Amino acid sequence: VLNNAISGIDEALWDIKGKRAGMPVYQLFGGKSREAAAVYVHAEGADPGEVTDRAASLVEQGYRYVRVQMGGYGGSAAGLHTPKDAADGNYFDPRSYGPAMLEMISDVRGKLGGGIELLHDVHERLAPIDAVRFAKDVEPYRLFFLEDILAPEDNGWFATVRQQCATPLAMGELFNNPHEWIGSITDRLIDVIRVHVSQIGGITPARNLAMLADTFGVRTAWHGPGDTSPVGHAANLMLDLNTSNFGIQEAVAFGERTREVFPGTPEVRDGMMWSNGEPGLGIDINEELAARFPFQERAYGGAWDTVRRADGGMVKP
Repeated sequence: VLNNAISGIDEALWDIKGKRAGMPVYQLFGGKSREAAAVYVHAEGADPGEVTDRAASLVEQGYRYVRVQMGGYGGSAAGLHTPKDAADGNYFDPRSYGPAMLEMISDVRGKLGGGIELLHDVHERLAPIDAVRFAKDVEPYRLFFLEDILAPEDNGWFATVRQQCATPLAMGELFNNPHEWIGSITDRLIDVIRVHVSQIGGITPARNLAMLADTFGVRTAWHGPGDTSPVGHAANLMLDLNTSNFGIQEAVAFGERTREVFPGTPEVRDGMMWSNGEPGLGIDINEELAARFPFQERAYGGAWDTVRRADGGMVKP
């Protein structure tokens, strides 16, 4: 929580400095390393065919990097041996997860071919030894990266994964401080650092982290989900355009209303995110319009329901 507050101040100060200088923030860093930042988007579905169809649709729209997921990060209790009166919600079966995901990834790869980069996010659901097995099994499909196969408290297992296979590994969206990422980078245990910029303190520490990662051949892929505001995505883009060891950027399609509230929201087209070249972060907030859409408290449930194993125990995180 403290890091998020510091991040807001840090990003605001870079925005102010850029606006006073009449330059985009990436110019304050020394300029562009690229014209636009390649992005990946999400293809999700209930079965392999549905995932493949959605991935193919994204490719037709110009995307060349697609994260493929099936059943979200959990699934239903159907087919599981659950206790009587088991709680409603998402369920996760670690034994069936690997074979099901491999079938889905194989289907997508077979139909889209080798020219499209595929990514997959485990979301820390697997036990470490199962994560090692899955990383080995998915190696033939040549993912761009396999994300979050371990929880941060299991970082020590990355060395075991590295010894077993050459699957590119991405990690970091749950990291909060340098002690969590320094060893992973300096020991070359990961290929891509995935920190959430507003979770580690803002643009300043993220820029320092990118330079550290560059020294050890690790690329960046800042966390960019739908619950990061357009301001956060604009901050990510400033780093993406400047950073020499940029790898990929996670992106989402913001709706028309959101883009009206945040004029200058980075534009995504032809599989890339583009800066508008305006000073600072290139984005603003229409506070009067935002006031018309107050935050809505949501009853428990939705995308982040508790995920349980068959016996009803909760799966971390």
